[in-house]
Amino acid sequence: MAIIMRLDRVMADRKISLNALSEKVGIANVNLSKIKTGKISAIRFSTLDAICRELDCQPGDILEYKKE
Repeated sequence: MAIIMRLDRVMADRKISLNALSEKVGIANVNLSKIKTGKISAIRFSTLDAICRELDCQPGDILEYKKE
């Protein structure tokens, strides 16, 4: 897929765990883990908004487009 998830990098920069972010965003650990590892085919804007709000980042910090 041409879209790469960089959530793990942003979380490491902010020193926040999966469990802590999951609680703050209000989604299950399993779902956040799938987002973090890129094992998803879609993400809701409301989820992306909540993640960006908690991590104080832009969607472009989490999503990267790479030409195949």
